Amino acid sequence: MIVDWIGFGYAAVIALGGVVGYTRKGSIISLVAGLLFGSMAGYGAYCVTHDPRDVKMSLFTAFILTIVMGVRFKRSKKLMPAGLVSGLSLLMILRLVFMLL
Repeated sequence: MIVDWIGFGYAAVIALGGVVGYTRKGSIISLVAGLLFGSMAGYGAYCVTHDPRDVKMSLFTAFILTIVMGVRFKRSKKLMPAGLVSGLSLLMILRLVFMLL
């Protein structure tokens, strides 16, 4: 069994981003969203670890974050955090699609 370290790292970055958003700006929405999407991505990485073809949860999480944070990046033109998260999420989508090929 190969552990999906990249998926777990991605989940940790998402969750950590929510915590940082809360500590810097006091945004409870950032904390809740970061922990929610981080745990969803973590569960997705867990599923991929047990079955490399079970990418549904990881793909769903990365897709939602790519869309939401991509729109925020387009609106704000700020690389941190929206541009970074949308870019990482897009890379995760590409990785997961290539895993299926």
